[in-house]
Amino acid sequence: MFDPFIKGNPLASKIDVSKIIADYILISHAHSDHVGDALEIAGHNDATIIGPNEVVNWFLKKGVKNGHNMGQGGFIKFDFGKVRLVNAIHSSQFQDGSPGGNPAGFVIETTDGNFYHSGDTALTMDMQLIPTRTRLNFALLCIGGNYTMDIEDAVSASDFIECDKIVGMHYNTFPVITINKKEATSLFEKNGKELILMEIGETRDL
Repeated sequence: MFDPFIKGNPLASKIDVSKIIADYILISHAHSDHVGDALEIAGHNDATIIGPNEVVNWFLKKGVKNGHNMGQGGFIKFDFGKVRLVNAIHSSQFQDGSPGGNPAGFVIETTDGNFYHSGDTALTMDMQLIPTRTRLNFALLCIGGNYTMDIEDAVSASDFIECDKIVGMHYNTFPVITINKKEATSLFEKNGKELILMEIGETRDL
């Protein structure tokens, strides 16, 4: 899982957190809409929390049994594949005031394919480094604007990472990041790319 935000998200009210199965939970930064339900899900699954050093340490202090700290540029192999922590331009602080360290994104390499989860970020030239190491099959990019990249910047990000199949994220959960889905998908199509906007609870084979 990445950044589980379920109980506090009115769009996800039909999902039962207690029934979620996860071996690993990757947390990009410390904001409440990304830390969300990670403590509970990790607790009933003995899941491993992966993320920036300060984020993982916070979870370990809260009683999570398994954690793996990483720093930007770190690259390590797990049983599901390889994880690289990459730069994100955002902020990171827990709701209790604890520091969340540097926000991050994740590049995942597996035998089934490779993908990038941007975390919350502005458009950054550092994204151009990703395809020098990893050829991506798809990417998850924030598109909501205000707190992160908007649609136009996400198109540019897809150019930087050299990936044309994009799953949109970080939109519509708050009024200020509401998007026009038709306009968003159309803009990606005009640029020769595919924007996938999934429904809450939807499963899709990419």
